[in-house]
Formats: sequence, C-alpha cells, structure tokens
Amino acid sequence: MRKFFLAPSLLSADPLALAESVEKLDGAYDWLHVDIMDGHYVPNLTYGPSLVKALRKKYPDAWLDVHLMVEPSENFLDMFLPCGASCLTVHQESTRHLHRALTRIRENGIWAGVSLNPGTPVCMVEPVLDCLDLVLLMSVNPGFGGQSFISSVCSKAQTLCQWRAAKNLNFVIEMDGGLGKDTLVQALTAGVDAAVMGNALFNTPAPAQTAREMRERAMEVLSR
Repeated sequence: MRKFFLAPSLLSADPLALAESVEKLDGAYDWLHVDIMDGHYVPNLTYGPSLVKALRKKYPDAWLDVHLMVEPSENFLDMFLPCGASCLTVHQESTRHLHRALTRIRENGIWAGVSLNPGTPVCMVEPVLDCLDLVLLMSVNPGFGGQSFISSVCSKAQTLCQWRAAKNLNFVIEMDGGLGKDTLVQALTAGVDAAVMGNALFNTPAPAQTAREMRERAMEVLSR
C-alpha cells in the first residue's frame, strides 16, 4: 500500500492562536504545511522565517512543510534555510535558476520541492525530477485558502506517477487546494501521496476527528 501524508495548512488556522489550532488536531497529522507569501508573487502576505523558527522550537519533532510563494525564490533561501524547515518548496514559475535553488536546499540537508501552478504544464518540472524530493501540485490558484478544487490538475499527478516509475525515482507527489472528503478521493486515485488540507480540517467543530476521518477515507482508497 502507498504511504499517505496528511498536511494541515496553517493558512486556515486561527492566526491569533496557531499553537492552539495545532493542538486541536491532537497529533492526527503527518506534516504541518506553512505557506509563505510575499504579496508580490501572490496577492497576499502571510508569515516569515520567524514563524518557522517558532514552530521548530515548539514542535521539535514535527515535519515542517514550508511552501515558498515568493519571487525570486532564490533570494529568500538565506532567510529560510537556517529556520528548521524539513522541506522547502519553491515555485517553478518563481525562479530562473530552479536547479541551482533545489541543489542548494538539498545541500543543507533539507528536502527540496517544486510547486506548479494550475496553468503550468507538468513538463516544466521533468528536467529536475532527479534533484528534488517533492512535487507540489497546486489545485487552486495560489494566494488564498477556501477556493474550489481544479480537477484537471489530477492529470499532472498521473503523469508524474508514470515518470516516477519509469525513471525509478521516489519523490513525493503532494497536492494543495480545495481538498475535502470527495476531492481527496480524486487526488489519491490520480496518484497523490500527500494532501494539504486547510478549511476542511480547521473549519470543523472537531479538527482531530475530521483529520482521522480523512485518513480513514484515504486508507480506503489506497487499499483498493
């Protein structure tokens, strides 16, 4: 059976009570997904390196999945490499030097990821598949939570699965945007390994219970 990683998105947590929001999950997650937005690459501003440092201090054993929605991404690496991220993901569209950025991240002992916007062809990531650990497929246009799932992105996951097998690679395929109980099934069926979920978890009365239900649903799909 394939592995499954559930990554709650802190973008949808209470900004005045992030730690309390994480505690409400009661450990029913694999990764914590942190969206860094610069107000330039995407029309929104969120967190900076200080939050990643604080999360690492608060949760020393957590897998911190840090998604850089910034431009140019290579200019931000000096700020984020020392902060304790487990994975740093940069957008293919945000840099002219993707291979260099990925190599630098890996040289620091951190997983290197590449993200693709919904309108970016999946072929744009093929040249660097051998120097990354994760491909993050955006299933909404980046910048804000709570958007509707773009189902056509699932075909990218299918293509990545084919390339991964053909090239004997082992990168993780992650999807972010509009994922809920039903769209999670679509994503997993297409080959997605890691699901970023925000409102579907945090905007429920019992986030931990919801997270466990999502995992159960995922296990049902993966066991077929």
